[in-house]
Amino acid sequence: MEQQVVIAGGGPVGLWLAAELRLGGVSVTVIEERTEPDPRSKALTVHPRTIEILASRGVHQPFLDEGVPIPGGHFGLLDTRLDFRVLDTPFPFTLALPQARTEELLEQHALALGARIRRGHRVTGLAERPGSVNVRAEGPDGPYDLEAAYVVGCDGVRSTVRVAAGIGFPGTPSTVLGWLCDAVLDDPPPLGFSRFGADGTLLVAPLPGGLHRLVGIVPEDVRADWPGDLTLDDVRARAVAVAGRDFGMRDPVWLSRFGNATRLAERYRSGRVLLAGDAAHQHFPAGGVGMNVGIQDAANLGWKLAATVRGRARGDLLDTYEAERHPVGADLIEGSRAQVTLMTGFSPDGLALRSLLGGAIATQPAFSRHLAERVTGLAVCYPPADPAAHPLTGSRAPDLAFDGSGESLFSLLRPARHVLLDLMGRPGGPPPGPELTVHSGAPAGHLDGWSGVGAALIRPDGHVAWAGAEPDAAAVAAVLGHRP
Repeated sequence: MEQQVVIAGGGPVGLWLAAELRLGGVSVTVIEERTEPDPRSKALTVHPRTIEILASRGVHQPFLDEGVPIPGGHFGLLDTRLDFRVLDTPFPFTLALPQARTEELLEQHALALGARIRRGHRVTGLAERPGSVNVRAEGPDGPYDLEAAYVVGCDGVRSTVRVAAGIGFPGTPSTVLGWLCDAVLDDPPPLGFSRFGADGTLLVAPLPGGLHRLVGIVPEDVRADWPGDLTLDDVRARAVAVAGRDFGMRDPVWLSRFGNATRLAERYRSGRVLLAGDAAHQHFPAGGVGMNVGIQDAANLGWKLAATVRGRARGDLLDTYEAERHPVGADLIEGSRAQVTLMTGFSPDGLALRSLLGGAIATQPAFSRHLAERVTGLAVCYPPADPAAHPLTGSRAPDLAFDGSGESLFSLLRPARHVLLDLMGRPGGPPPGPELTVHSGAPAGHLDGWSGVGAALIRPDGHVAWAGAEPDAAAVAAVLGHRP
């Protein structure tokens, strides 16, 4: 049997995972129910950490060329915005780019690497067998079966894969209905416009193609029942109530409501079945983090699953996917719930809480930076199993530049292999090979937290696997741990 992986769902998460698996030498088939990409873009924001992930595979430039850079963000739509320009990243901004275009770019990347994408097909069920998974699917010509080494559900909050695997999805139902409208604005507000008060909240962001997205909540939207489909008149009335004007809105291309139902999968793995993205976590889209966390799930899973399928991984490597990413999902839900509370704080008590936290962001740079790093995904760190490990272990590695070479860490990561950095520029350590890139050279400039580090092993997803005072071939070999 060909050791392939089947991915259910051809959105951004499934497409990025497919590309990562192909870089790892694994055969991939993506099953996607839509015959064409959805022109309606649920996600609009590409966060700094996601841009770093794209850059570590050399595919970030089209996103930078087409997206609208925004040098800040919000937490709970507080009046004081977070300043991303202080963040330690080459990309201290978010990009406003419709999800439809993001999917097009990611699909081109996956196809160029040899992924197979079956549009107009859907997964209907699965059965795990010793050594494989039988995937039942249906396409234009009827039902069929696929045999796979592993199956990954990237098929959204109503995931067929998750249900078929018997993985629970506990959480809380919706109590708030947000709304969005993509339309032409003849008199748009300045970039970064948001407004909050007792009459409601409103955020306006530019879209490519001359459109703007309006998103908001008003007090009457704090409800569990469904009030009917959203209309342009509904949006106009809400904009006038919150901002005092409708910005000359006309010609909407999409009107939608969305709730704050919040759920987290009990497990991200059940045998040969794994979950990523919305199939693993559902939340209110506060701050535009959902797609980004999903792509970061795929970045963590891709290299581990490829190494496992190809027999190069130690026995417990795939288990670390759930161990590392499930807490990130829990953190995502905590942050989303906190932001919903702030965004619906229309009472005097709620306004007081908003004022207090907004003041802390404005006057406490460390607090502001902490929230910014959390929202953007730059703060994610995977605690090492060994308490004696170097403090950098598990942290996200910055895009280290090296004296005289013109190279940086992100460029070295493009083949999706581990990278061993000899920062002292001395020979030693394991030789380069099909699973390891070795680079010798001193870093350019001072890096916080890296003082005294003479060598570091960087995982394919850009996190530090090991660090020490000097190259250590035995330590690196132990971390790589090819076979159990």
